[in-house]
Amino acid sequence: MTTLTLRHRLRRTSAVLVMLTLGAGLSPASAEKLKLGNEGVYPPFSMVDSAGKLTGMEPELAREMCKRIGADCEIVVMDFKALIPSMLQGKFDGIVTQISPTPERVEKALFAMPIVYNPATFVVKKGSNYTLTKEGVTGKGLRIALQRGASMVPYIHKHFGKDTFVEVYYDNPDQMKLDLLAGRLDLVFDSKINWTLELIAKPEGKDYELAGGDHWLGDPAIPEAERGYSWIFPKKSEELVKRVNAALGEMIKDCTYTKIRKQYVPVATLSSEAACDKTN
Repeated sequence: MTTLTLRHRLRRTSAVLVMLTLGAGLSPASAEKLKLGNEGVYPPFSMVDSAGKLTGMEPELAREMCKRIGADCEIVVMDFKALIPSMLQGKFDGIVTQISPTPERVEKALFAMPIVYNPATFVVKKGSNYTLTKEGVTGKGLRIALQRGASMVPYIHKHFGKDTFVEVYYDNPDQMKLDLLAGRLDLVFDSKINWTLELIAKPEGKDYELAGGDHWLGDPAIPEAERGYSWIFPKKSEELVKRVNAALGEMIKDCTYTKIRKQYVPVATLSSEAACDKTN
């Protein structure tokens, strides 16, 4: 074997080894593994389909985000009320369900960039004509549905009082809707987009309407132009949040966010997707 031939074979062998090494570095076995929490019962943002797969706008956005940051993500479904405590106990690397940035939550967790603007509102039967102020509902004995662990609860207590309504607690909106339609509730206080799409816009919601305007549940000090609900991560995860934000920013800019959003939600959920909404 000539010296030239030997050198050629060595170079070819080295190139193969480099390719194998790079391939190994990108393999699922060595990818960063993240466990993310989601409530799974918040249509159209998250739900479990008939085949048992977690789907909806946020799980699909989360899967795309994970792909872009090179992470192997497991998304675990859990009752909303248990999500934040579980993350604080180290059971999750993050929560990919929209969370309102209340001052109490901001102290405990890192918030990624806003993923959706979805204010709260009241859902009532048409013709109710409630005056939805503290003075207007005091003493009426109105039965209101609230979700356990949600920021709607302290908001109602702060702005309407703890004993103003007869508060009925639920684990998810589906349970609320069943009781509202059955006449066991007078009103619901929950997310506007969800209830518009899952009740008001459907035949079963023909006798119901939204009332009382939009209510921002996050820190009132946040300027209106910057408001929105976000995914959250442990305080120690600054670098992860930077990467998540970079991926989400890319997804909004290249219209992937809008493409995924339109599969589940027919209206824009972020003002920053306006350009994509016009062209897609």
